[in-house]
Amino acid sequence: MTYSDTLAYLSSLNKMGIRLGLEPICRLLERLGHPQKGYASILIAGTNGKGSVAAMTASILNAGGFKTGLYTSPDLIEFRERIRINGEMIDPGEAAVCAQEVKAALVEEMSYFEFLTAMAFLHFRRQGIDIAVLEVGMGGRLDATNVVAPLVSVITNISLEHQEYLGRRLEDIAREKGGIIKAKGVCLTAARQRPVLETLQGICREKGATLYRLGKEFHTRTHRDGTFSYRGIQRRWERLVCPLAGRHQYANAALALGAIERIGHAGFSVNEEAVAEGLRGTRWEGRLERLQSEPVLLVDGAHNPAGAATLQRALKREYPYRRLWLIFGVLGDKDYRAMARKLFPMADRVVLTRPASDRALPLETLLPLARNFQRNVEAIEKPGDALQYVLSRASGEDIVCVAGSLYLVGEIKKIHQNGVLPGTAGCNRDGMG
Repeated sequence: MTYSDTLAYLSSLNKMGIRLGLEPICRLLERLGHPQKGYASILIAGTNGKGSVAAMTASILNAGGFKTGLYTSPDLIEFRERIRINGEMIDPGEAAVCAQEVKAALVEEMSYFEFLTAMAFLHFRRQGIDIAVLEVGMGGRLDATNVVAPLVSVITNISLEHQEYLGRRLEDIAREKGGIIKAKGVCLTAARQRPVLETLQGICREKGATLYRLGKEFHTRTHRDGTFSYRGIQRRWERLVCPLAGRHQYANAALALGAIERIGHAGFSVNEEAVAEGLRGTRWEGRLERLQSEPVLLVDGAHNPAGAATLQRALKREYPYRRLWLIFGVLGDKDYRAMARKLFPMADRVVLTRPASDRALPLETLLPLARNFQRNVEAIEKPGDALQYVLSRASGEDIVCVAGSLYLVGEIKKIHQNGVLPGTAGCNRDGMG
């Protein structure tokens, strides 16, 4: 397979959609010689923040001298972003080799995510990594990543999401995500809701596992100079810098540091200097990421109500502006009404657009809803045209924020990094521009 063949083949796998269950991926990995057993691992689940926690954890391990694999989802621009070693995306040639090897081992149909997960495990073994940091795709118990025996399981937070797959109640979703907790294992969480904690505590009791909670067994304290300190179960780290924007990232940093602390007992000890260096050097795209100044252009992957609430708080507390322009596009299977209720009233103007996905919500559906929360709302079908329209009208003291979908964030980043924007799109407040 060439790299072009690989891209075409991966695209063909999307027709299956989402499949939860471990039996197909287990059979495939057995035929590949169980590559996931060739190195240690950390497994990270949660509603929001799991990618940030994974990125920080991997960066610290890399700074500590360990060859570290990082597997995340989704990608923003190309699939190679999902599979990295020491910060470097999988090489196109190596991606083609891994894809060919996984394809040759198939005897049954695989989903896109299952196939990529097998590719990541195989690539990590081929490259001889020391440890893999793995982000769960959906849920946890039946997610394709949950075939490993992690040194630590991390559950960032839990809110209502993917209810058609994970259940209608917080307890149901917590039970699915808590499925990554292993017998006699260790789990770290930043979740605070009583039903969630009771569910996780019950799982830990059943499995003889230990649960560590942010704010109870480990803590952070922020300082006026923008640094923070970590107080853990046994370790303390002072005056650390978290480079990811937003106060919510301190909780994510605490989870990463907690994971680093716990795996030190398993031969992955990282000294204080490497902890500080690795955390400070973390890069994670699409989460309150600033693409330009004057006007400030922020892209944020908020794609559910909890993410929208976090973005709302960050914009209110941490970003002064004269006017806020919101470019918003969302998938139809998300709780877009709750997201609109959080974000639209705080904006001075909202421009609706449609991400390049078959699941994207049509503007004909989104526009009437938007008018319930915002008077100054317009609709422009193509994201590039929406971006051009807003940038041509925003002043240097304004903020332009893109949110609602990681698909949309990826499109905007690609357009912006290429430096070529489409011509200004015509639009009126009452029509579909």
